[in-house]
Amino acid sequence: MRKLGLIAGGGALPVELAAHCETAGRPFAVMRLRSFAEASLSRYPGAEVGLGEFGKIFRVLKAEGCEVVCFAGIVSRPDWAALLPDLRGVKVLPALIKAARQGDDALLRRVLDEFEKEGFDIEGAHEVRGEMTLPSGVLGACSPRPEDQHDIERALLVAREIGKLDVGQGAVVCDGLVLAVEAQEGTDAMLRRVAELPQALRGTAERRRGVLAKAPKPIQETRVDLPTIGVATLQRAARAGLSGIVGEAGGLLVVDREAVIACADDLGLFVLGVDPRSPG
Repeated sequence: MRKLGLIAGGGALPVELAAHCETAGRPFAVMRLRSFAEASLSRYPGAEVGLGEFGKIFRVLKAEGCEVVCFAGIVSRPDWAALLPDLRGVKVLPALIKAARQGDDALLRRVLDEFEKEGFDIEGAHEVRGEMTLPSGVLGACSPRPEDQHDIERALLVAREIGKLDVGQGAVVCDGLVLAVEAQEGTDAMLRRVAELPQALRGTAERRRGVLAKAPKPIQETRVDLPTIGVATLQRAARAGLSGIVGEAGGLLVVDREAVIACADDLGLFVLGVDPRSPG
């Protein structure tokens, strides 16, 4: 079993992957990205590293004997002018800035290229921990109502269309009206915006309406940036008055699946996986 280097950003996904490796007996080390990674990851072997410290990251990974790396967690775009790269990072930085102008996916691919040049293979989170992706059908006890179907289809359409432009991965639709699309702010911030809209436009706890859809971009680098939902996503969707969440089966990571199912059932929200070729 090849040793894994977990490049950890923020959120629950890296924490779940580390816990899984520990339980499964897979050797691993964690590169904790400064200002992003959860403090609980410090108990594992590895190091804290800055976004521009490519040289340090490569040295630690090789010293730890890692052959494979997995990128997981939330990392916002850096302020390039404020970045403090090491010597290797200085050499890489111009290419990263150039790639970033072409969109997030181009930037991620450029980062992966640097790791592959150093001899590391890349594993997606769904490969490190099997059965993390959304299955086809309803996940949990709650199912969409007939009146949700149009919102499901339209929200998926919008999410896929903005993905073609490398804008984001999510959209919220209520009664056919697009309430929000996801860009650099991320899903949680988008749902907060929806929750602040007038109740005439959105659902409430008493009368749930509307759907959050998340879909991979057509050019998605699936090894590093699949759309993700977790308990916090369900809670924010509930505060926004939504009926549920829909995603493409196999194309959406579900962090802590059992907790997500329990939360969805408790809140009365559906979580639905549809065929990637389906309109909804």
